[in-house]
Amino acid sequence: MSAGDGRVLLLIGTGKGAFILESDADRRSWTQRGPFCDVQPVHHVIGDRRTGRIYAGGGNPWFGVGVWQSDDRGATWTKNGDGLTYGEEDPTLKTVWSLAAAPDRLLAGVEPAGLFESFDDGRSWHHVRGLRDHPSRPQWQAGGGGLILHSILPHPDDPDRCWVGISAAGVFHTSDGGRNWEPRNRGTRADFLPEDQRYPEFGQCVHSVAMAAGSPERLYQQNHCGMYRSDDGGGDWRSIEAGLPSSFGFPCATHPRDPDTVYLLPLNGDIAGRFVPDAAAAVWRSRDGGTTWRDLRKGLPQENVYFAVLRQALAVDDLEPAGVYFGTNSGILYASTDEGDAWTPIAEHLPLIYSVQTMVLH
Repeated sequence: MSAGDGRVLLLIGTGKGAFILESDADRRSWTQRGPFCDVQPVHHVIGDRRTGRIYAGGGNPWFGVGVWQSDDRGATWTKNGDGLTYGEEDPTLKTVWSLAAAPDRLLAGVEPAGLFESFDDGRSWHHVRGLRDHPSRPQWQAGGGGLILHSILPHPDDPDRCWVGISAAGVFHTSDGGRNWEPRNRGTRADFLPEDQRYPEFGQCVHSVAMAAGSPERLYQQNHCGMYRSDDGGGDWRSIEAGLPSSFGFPCATHPRDPDTVYLLPLNGDIAGRFVPDAAAAVWRSRDGGTTWRDLRKGLPQENVYFAVLRQALAVDDLEPAGVYFGTNSGILYASTDEGDAWTPIAEHLPLIYSVQTMVLH
């Protein structure tokens, strides 16, 4: 789809509700709406292109966890949480962290880490018990942000296959609709473990996982301990961090058409402040599957920058050329309409930004 057609929505999850920015496909000016979702914490907002419906996941123990739904581009919202529970004898859910629209269902990742599915557009939910029944689950450890399931990657053509990313348990894959799950972490490091245990079967602190366009077996992963690529659905991972300023960061995002193009926003390390390296903002892009990297800085601040970008706060639209967007933990939203070559701030003074997603209305 070329610029000049359709409408572009940026769906923003923040610590104080959801926001929507809207533009025409030229993406030169934006209107901002919100906050929505009862001004509760919203960790992820997605759009379902098949229906035009928008979903927002979040909540907290005080007001209850849930998934909000809007059928009118954010004008009105309904919160649903029926079935989002592990039961009286299991841990209480703290919040919804991630959402994904599969061809036949809606999926939600929660804290403490687990997966739920809905077959009625989010009105009711069912626990995918096979994941928490995995023998490794008693050994899963909370990362710095908690024990959360933050990445959900349904296979685009096979409804029985799905990948999830859990901090700090690793990547898991199912090929039978969620009844059984297999760890897929071979080749990813866990530098925080003793030296002779740094490549375990599970227990890695995966930060973000993204699927390549048109090639669902190719996955990119930003980990607490490196950046990786897999060409066999996570069976094996290889490091692609050479040329990057840091092995540590949170988000990664892929191009809508080119499986070799991937975007990162590295930070300066896990114990060095967790802000952009050298206090100068840059998005890093690879056009060759991670073999080489280029830093993209035009329009971004280059002095005294101490923000971070969280794991779901980097997104790409599917226009031509692709738009790239990221939101900071200081509430600034940046946009590029030329695949990252140049950047412009399009919103400021938002709450802490947890997530950025795009939806193009054709």
